[in-house]
Amino acid sequence: MQERFEIALHTPAGQVTSAVDVPTGFVPVSAIVPLMRRLGEEAQALEVARSIESGKAPSCHKGCAACCRMLVPLSAPEAFALRDWVRSRSAEEQEHIARRFSEAKVRLLSHGIWQQLSALCEATLTTDDVALDGVNRLYYALRLPCPFLVDEICSIYDERPAACRELLVTSPSMHCEDLTKTPIEPVSVPIQVSTVLGLVWQELTNTPTRLIPLPLALEWADRYEGESRRTWKGDELFDQALDKTWRFVSQSFTRMSKDSDT
Repeated sequence: MQERFEIALHTPAGQVTSAVDVPTGFVPVSAIVPLMRRLGEEAQALEVARSIESGKAPSCHKGCAACCRMLVPLSAPEAFALRDWVRSRSAEEQEHIARRFSEAKVRLLSHGIWQQLSALCEATLTTDDVALDGVNRLYYALRLPCPFLVDEICSIYDERPAACRELLVTSPSMHCEDLTKTPIEPVSVPIQVSTVLGLVWQELTNTPTRLIPLPLALEWADRYEGESRRTWKGDELFDQALDKTWRFVSQSFTRMSKDSDT
């Protein structure tokens, strides 16, 4: 059974109006991941339109894969959803994916970065921004392609994490080739879906917000198999996610007001 929710969400770029079908039975937290991705994309479409109106169109295009060599963080619900999607593939495709993840692990281990990423997964306190920036830079310096990048094209485009969906730039795409030397101009992100989902998981389980690097996501999700199978009422999960979303957007308006006053 499903219940249709009519949503009206005010964002800095305008109002998102959407109808979402939410399961009313007991479901795992991963069930709301597609719903939140859709809401996030609809909100970001308004930001893109506003950027285009101001003369700054996104420069991202198919085959432009510099961002696919960045460290991509996932929330716990996203890690579970990604693991479930991989398990839904054919045995041959799963073997191919496992091989690419294994190759990435070997390379990260050889540079001592895997251990640091593992520590992020199990951190009991909010990760310090300075420490996270250091790991980001080490990872980026490897120029390690995402395990799902095939021939410079995302092989899981429809299932890609929220962080990938939210990174759009209006600066020349060539600037993305070396972010340490050339600045980029990102499109504003009205709803950081991964953050919202992470906060939902934190509240549901009374555990710290998890930051799970994509190369470790499948192993992490397997390790927490039992947690991934816990269920809650779908409409209550979605209500919690909307509550976190509204708070996130409210903070954006507050920041805009302060910037305006300044």
